[in-house]
Amino acid sequence: MIISSATDFREAARRKVPPFLFHYLDGGAGAEQTLRNNVDDLQRINLRQRVLLGSEQLDLSTQWFGKEYGLPVALAPVGLTGMYARRGEVQAARAASGRNIPFIQSTVSVCPLAEVAQSIDKPIWFQLYVLKDRAFMRDVLQRAKALGATTLVFTVDMPVPGARYRDAHSGMSGPNGPLRRMLQACVHPSWAWDVGLFGRPHDLGNISAYRGEATGLADYIGWLGANFDPGIGWADLQWIRDEWQGPMVIKGILEADDARAALSFGADGIVVSNHGGRQLDGALSTARALPAIAEAVKGKMTIFADGGVRTGADVFKLLALGADGVLLGRAFVYALAAQGQAGVEKLLAILEKDIRTNMVLTGVKSVKEIGPHLLA
Repeated sequence: MIISSATDFREAARRKVPPFLFHYLDGGAGAEQTLRNNVDDLQRINLRQRVLLGSEQLDLSTQWFGKEYGLPVALAPVGLTGMYARRGEVQAARAASGRNIPFIQSTVSVCPLAEVAQSIDKPIWFQLYVLKDRAFMRDVLQRAKALGATTLVFTVDMPVPGARYRDAHSGMSGPNGPLRRMLQACVHPSWAWDVGLFGRPHDLGNISAYRGEATGLADYIGWLGANFDPGIGWADLQWIRDEWQGPMVIKGILEADDARAALSFGADGIVVSNHGGRQLDGALSTARALPAIAEAVKGKMTIFADGGVRTGADVFKLLALGADGVLLGRAFVYALAAQGQAGVEKLLAILEKDIRTNMVLTGVKSVKEIGPHLLA
């Protein structure tokens, strides 16, 4: 199929990967209302079009934590990215490195930290979940530091997995899951050859490195439920702050009070996020939650946002709502599934063109000039 816009990658990915993987990426929690609102609420935002204020000299660079990046976006941590293309985390990291934007590796990645870090010439960011096994958390933090990871993204909105009914319907979880997944792979030969056969090992690479044995994907959803810690509180995070000397970003903030608590805790940044609509169905969309949070902590810490981002216009709108940067989740994995590293590179080029168009038509010359004054 012809891919001319960022949203075209979704259909290309649907055709290429087995249904259990597509719906794991594409789906949300419960009735998926928050998932839909993330997209719809962004699309409802209107911008102020200005005329005769444009410029050919546009600056899309941004600075986070003392380092300059080429675009105001980063690739978000997405579990099992390595199942969407052969050694998918490596391919995505290379695409990000080529555009000088951060790649944030997930705790539950297929490729281990060492494999990804050694494949690029720029430092990665690392995302950590709260798990019951604190020894694992210490071990993976130490390995991340040893491999040169610069920024820790600590996800706090998943003490338990959300109710993701699509996963049971698709075969990602539930009875006969392995058999259903194998049958689906058989009718997607391109994926089966590229990833199923030559993309091995298929396991949770960071956890396998700690345990010294393969941690397979036979019941990935069940493993999440058994290992996440529903009793975590702010006081429990202090040892992580003490352990990690670099920038720390708290991911999963939807309320201004929680943003203030993250600031008091000593976080350097937050991600305004509802986990892509995959946790609490009925939670606020990112677009609705972001303005109050920006009002509370803007200028005091770095604010990232994710959720519902499919186009460069979506990136622009979240920046106008108060974000300092935007994380791409589903959007980049759709592109990765469709065309590998080349797909992610093409997606980033399309997003850059979209952002440039929005900048010219709203009369701003730099990402730093994007703000609430551009909202109609």
